[in-house]
Amino acid sequence: MTSAERTFTAAARRTQIVAATIGALAELGYGQTTFKRIAERAGLSSTRLISYHFAGKAELMGAVVAEVYGTMDRFMAERMTGLPDSRARLRAYIAAAVEFIAAHRPQMAALMTIFMNHREPEGGGRSYEPGDDRVVIGRVESILRQGQADGEFRDFDPFIMAATIQRSLDGLPYLLQTRPDLDLAHYTRELLTLFDLSTRATPD
Repeated sequence: MTSAERTFTAAARRTQIVAATIGALAELGYGQTTFKRIAERAGLSSTRLISYHFAGKAELMGAVVAEVYGTMDRFMAERMTGLPDSRARLRAYIAAAVEFIAAHRPQMAALMTIFMNHREPEGGGRSYEPGDDRVVIGRVESILRQGQADGEFRDFDPFIMAATIQRSLDGLPYLLQTRPDLDLAHYTRELLTLFDLSTRATPD
């Protein structure tokens, strides 16, 4: 086997393990997602194949978070490229976030159980830290600030508005745990109307 083939095989195995971990987390929860359960779900002959690619559970959980966020970032970027103004970008951001959550429920369930239960080794913090939150809110805040600079949005505190918008999206996976039949098209329309009315520039 060539070096390139070995690299491809290792990447494919890591992808297989991460996918199995997501499925186990979504179905079993954090505490029951052991290497044994993951190996069974992935069809691996031994947990040693997991340990070969991931130093421990913390590294594997990090890989799951990175995979879901990477997929979501690409999804969002595709839907926001080439839009003409900040109002359109804000609407696309909200609609795309709801669409992604709706289409990736196991992935979002996996993230939720990691964020609620996983702690870094040696007494460290949880896997979702304040710095991560600032980055996520900052993306929305930048859209709002640009819209204000261009006169599309009224004068408001862009951080508070961005946090409010992001929380309405972050909370959706939790809401779907108790309301799995929630009409997400209606949810999207209501959010778009709410934040359009609350951000738009008022006529003189």
